[in-house]
Amino acid sequence: MEDFSPAVSDDPDAPPSPPLGKVTDWVKTTCPSCGKPAKRELNTMPQWAGSCWYFLRYCDPKNSERFCDPAIEKYWMSTKDSAGIDLYVGGAEHAVLHLLYSRFWHKVLFDLGHVTTVEPFGKLFNQGMIRSFAYRDKRGVYLGYDQVDTSGDVPRHVETGEEVSCSVEKMSKSLKNVVNPDEIIAQYGADTFRLYEMFMGPLEASKPWNTRDVPGTHRFLQRVYRMIAGDEEIQSLLADGDAGEKNDENDKNGETEKSLHKLIKKVGSDIDAMKFNTAIAAMMDFVNIIYRQGGITADQAKRFVLVLAPFAPHLSEELWAHLGNDKSLSHEPWPTFDEKMTVESTAEIAVQVNGKIKGRISVPTDASKDDCLAAAKADPNVAAALEGKSIVKEIVVPGRLVNLVIK
Repeated sequence: MEDFSPAVSDDPDAPPSPPLGKVTDWVKTTCPSCGKPAKRELNTMPQWAGSCWYFLRYCDPKNSERFCDPAIEKYWMSTKDSAGIDLYVGGAEHAVLHLLYSRFWHKVLFDLGHVTTVEPFGKLFNQGMIRSFAYRDKRGVYLGYDQVDTSGDVPRHVETGEEVSCSVEKMSKSLKNVVNPDEIIAQYGADTFRLYEMFMGPLEASKPWNTRDVPGTHRFLQRVYRMIAGDEEIQSLLADGDAGEKNDENDKNGETEKSLHKLIKKVGSDIDAMKFNTAIAAMMDFVNIIYRQGGITADQAKRFVLVLAPFAPHLSEELWAHLGNDKSLSHEPWPTFDEKMTVESTAEIAVQVNGKIKGRISVPTDASKDDCLAAAKADPNVAAALEGKSIVKEIVVPGRLVNLVIK
């Protein structure tokens, strides 16, 4: 068929005519049961049929002879786990609308020998639903965000001033609570929008959208920019062209370097586990450490920018260029970390007396039971609680707790 667009009729009552309806000599046929003239059924498959195998077409998109060359399909789809695509991310509603159909189609293609894997997808991950505030007037009519004033203690109708009810619902046009991402991006930028979505909570959990929280992630990115682009120490190191060797002398006690190694390890493992919100929280903690320390070296800044890049790619590219790099960071490997630098040398332990916390002590992580007890008893608050009492039991949980039972 040269033209496979749906047929259009001037008759408003005319039944819909699928593309196959234009092949008139094929549509008209003879009924196999009675032998009388008949027409073929044209609605033969769901409208999303094409989406059931698109991933195979991606393997060989320019092939004009078949949907995918067998050698190319084998290269991209054959794995030891017998599923060509490692991860399928989609909402729970896709279980029927797409996932089930694509598995059926793929299994048929496997039975016919056209693909080399029994299953198309190795792992399924259902992301949570993004919900939003929905507002209704006293009649129960839903109001758009432009009709509601949220600046006060309670939401009110813009025109009438009446108080309106508020609930958290699924984003829907019918509920008039859809948030237009273009407006958020226009005000705060794509990186802020991207970062806020990932920071809202666990990826698999449903969570409410709150535009008032967006500025928080925007301020974090602003702090990152000032930390790197506004840091005089970094500029001096770049000017000297010897940032790497000066790293230790500019990092007081090596604490920043240790924190960076921990961050690289944490964010890398969180990305693998799709725990984006905790990865972002770790980066925020690291930036707080830098501001307390008073600065960061150019070498450390480069590694931090590589960690930030998957979450805020546009800002990261700008900072990467600012740090003296000519090529895009997208070609850079993930920064490495030293496992020894990620291990805490000391641990803070709570000290309880008869189950109530009386103090906290810092001891080496490999401190013995006797050392922990000695440090606990030397704490002034604990010593005061023990004065004139007899210790009947000593409990030590390494790295966590010391509990003294007295009478």
